[in-house]
Amino acid sequence: MNITRTFFISILLTCSLFFTGCSVFSTPSKAHEKVVIYSSSESFRNERFQGMLNERFPDYDIVIEYIPTGENVARILNEGQSSECDILFDIEQNFMNKLLNKGILADVSSYDTSMFLDDFQPQSKEYLPWSRFSACIGLNLDVLSQRGLAEPAAWDDLLKPEYKNLISMPSPKTSGTGYIFLKFLANRLGEDEAFAYFDQLAVNVLQFTASGAGPANALLQGEAAIGLGMTYQIAAEIEKGANLKIIFFAGGAPHSSTANGISKKSADRACVKAVMEYIYGEILAVDNREFMPEHGLKDSHNNNPYFPAVIYGDMGENSQEIKEKLIARWKY
Repeated sequence: MNITRTFFISILLTCSLFFTGCSVFSTPSKAHEKVVIYSSSESFRNERFQGMLNERFPDYDIVIEYIPTGENVARILNEGQSSECDILFDIEQNFMNKLLNKGILADVSSYDTSMFLDDFQPQSKEYLPWSRFSACIGLNLDVLSQRGLAEPAAWDDLLKPEYKNLISMPSPKTSGTGYIFLKFLANRLGEDEAFAYFDQLAVNVLQFTASGAGPANALLQGEAAIGLGMTYQIAAEIEKGANLKIIFFAGGAPHSSTANGISKKSADRACVKAVMEYIYGEILAVDNREFMPEHGLKDSHNNNPYFPAVIYGDMGENSQEIKEKLIARWKY
């Protein structure tokens, strides 16, 4: 009798555990909601955004993975719908265009973009605008002084032999910043003349970096005296106390814009939608205020007093076909 009673109780406990387990696993908690962001923003911006996202969504597992722009897009093209990426973030527009109409990106036209200027509205349903950025010539005044070198005043000055191994520039193959320097000079000089110029410039280049952040880092470390980099990043380092200077040559500043997208496979996930809405509801304003004063916003703010007035240069026609043609000719 005792054996039978014990057996019966055991059966009841087993059934109870079984149904409890089913209840738990049939309704996943938010702790199991993971959102993966492939970002081409710099590390200091990613860290700021990661902190904001963690605070706003403590029950989500949000991962921001930094990948340089060109590598980012190449990776998405290679992985396709098998990619773990949910949100593609801060991708230079010309690289983003490579992903359009390939069944990779979701329709994001339902998201509000009314905060952006008219000329910054998206031209495709597959991406959302994010930022506008210009490029400049950054100078490390200490390095120039130590070597007794004058500040360059024109593009041709960068070809002078005294600047050998003292110039840093991003590679157009992997960096949107590098590409806009190439595109700007191709538009200004003509394609053949521009490539002849870069052949001469390469003699003086210490390194063609993989990302647009590379030249600013080389300036900070004293490895380079001259960096072809992003205006806002060098301005941020000046604000922190670095003895750097921003200059623009004749013709104005090379410039472009970046965009964000959502993987098609992730479009219906509530956690992904919540994160993207928060990015545009809160992170956009913080990024504009603290890092990227060139956002194409109607109500734009800039907290950095060292950010210069920018005159944007003529970038000419900016199609994917032209980009692929120019990149194919780049050999460094």
